[in-house]
Parts: sequence; structure tokens; C-alpha cells
Amino acid sequence: MKHTITASVIVGVCIVVAGLSVCRGLHDISAKDRAVSVKGLATREVKADYAVWPLSFTISGNNLKGLYAREAELAKSLGEQLQAKGFTQEDIRHGKISVSDNWENYYGQRPQNQYTLTSSVVISTANVDLVVANQDCVNELVSEGVIVHSYDWQLDYQFNGLTEIKPEMIQEATKNARVVAQKFADDAECSLGSIRHANQGQFSIESDQYQPWMKHIRVVTTIDYYLR
Repeated sequence: MKHTITASVIVGVCIVVAGLSVCRGLHDISAKDRAVSVKGLATREVKADYAVWPLSFTISGNNLKGLYAREAELAKSLGEQLQAKGFTQEDIRHGKISVSDNWENYYGQRPQNQYTLTSSVVISTANVDLVVANQDCVNELVSEGVIVHSYDWQLDYQFNGLTEIKPEMIQEATKNARVVAQKFADDAECSLGSIRHANQGQFSIESDQYQPWMKHIRVVTTIDYYLR
């Protein structure tokens, strides 16, 4: 009889201990599932460090060989004018030439000139300030009555220094995310734990609407923190 009672007590104790262990395990699991997801923002405004500036011109005539010769002279003259404004010879390159036959497909009266040749001189330079200073002076670049065109959508200001500022921006975004998470934890009357999951996010570079050589850089990180 004593053995039966002892065995029953032992079994009962084991059941209670097991129950407590299960409850504690469930509580731990529940606690680990408590988390908050927050976003951290970091922004920078930087100046472009490289510019690509195409300058195009168009000439027409009936002698295709003569048009090519004239195009070469005009491109050389334009290059010399650009060097006089401060650009180096290494900054300037000859762009693509395209030719259209105006007599191949036309309606009504036949055009006076059979061929139209479009060419360009392209400035590729790290001297962004020089490009900015001269982008409104295109009308001065006239060679033998040929008007030079510059289109805003073709002028490309670039920023290539993202690698250098990435670590600092990610650090700032992470710090801002933690501030938000801490505020949430304080309001919820709990403690902020370690990071459960983090997503760096994508960097975006946008040109300023009025000063396209100025770039707005932005990154948003998403971080999940445990709550205790």
C-alpha cells in the first residue's frame, strides 16, 4: 500500500514538473515571438562628380561625301571652342553620326536637300562645375551658321561615390530605427531586445528638379527587434 502511495506521489510530482516546464516553454516561445518592425531613414545631398554632355548639330546637302567633310570641320571647330572655355582635349570626343535620305520617302514636293546629317560632340568630364557654368552658353557655339543643340534630357550628371558614403548612411538609418523601436518599447512598457531580422534596403539617387547636378540620396532600412 505504501509503495502504491509513494508511486502515486512521484507520478504526481512528475506531472506537475512537466506541466510547469511546458508552461515555461510556451511562455519563452511566446516571448520570442514578441517583436516590433521599424524603419530607419538616412538621407544625403551631394554634388555630382561626373558629367556627360552631348552637343549635337545638323547639316543638309546633296553631296554626301562633301557633308562628311564639312561635318569633320565643324566637329573640330566645336572642339576648339570648347577647349577655349576650359575643357581639355581628353574631355571631348566625337559622337555618333547619322544620315537620313530625304528623297527616299516623302510626300508632296521633294525636299531641296537629299541628305540630312546629324552629328555630335560629347563632353565627358569630372569637371562638373565647368559644365554647370557653360550649359546655358550653347547659343554661343555657332560654327559657320550651324546651331548647336543641347537637350536637358541628354545632359547626364552622375554621382559615383556611393560606395564611400554607404556605411555611414546605413549606420545612421540603423540608429534612427532603434530610436523608433525604443519609443515603441517604452510605450508598450517592455524592454527592447536584440535584432531579430534586418533588411538594408535599396539606395535611391534622384536629381534635384532645379539643379540636376545636385543629387538626393536616400536609404530606408527595415529592422525587427525582439521585445522582452
